[in-house]
Amino acid sequence: MAKLIVVTRDGTEHEIEADTSLTVMENIRDAGFDELLALCGGCCSCATCHVHIEGGNKGAMPAMSEDENDLLDSTTDRDDASRLSCQILFSDALDGLRVRIAAED
Repeated sequence: MAKLIVVTRDGTEHEIEADTSLTVMENIRDAGFDELLALCGGCCSCATCHVHIEGGNKGAMPAMSEDENDLLDSTTDRDDASRLSCQILFSDALDGLRVRIAAED
């Protein structure tokens, strides 16, 4: 398993062993982080799994789809590092990825 670093809204950093067969959202959810609501379950229809990519191999990130981009436009905490964690399949290439859970809208 590869490492995923999750920073919660209060700034606390947590390192988890992430499953490379799951998305970043699924790994965060399965590790018990309640701050990441992920209301749609990963269907790219709600933006409640919004995170900010802060470190790791950003070059290994999948390209952002138009749907993801449109949903992120509806959030108040969007920046250049914003992504929907349900749209990022975690892989060995992303080992060490650091994400910060976005502010709640």
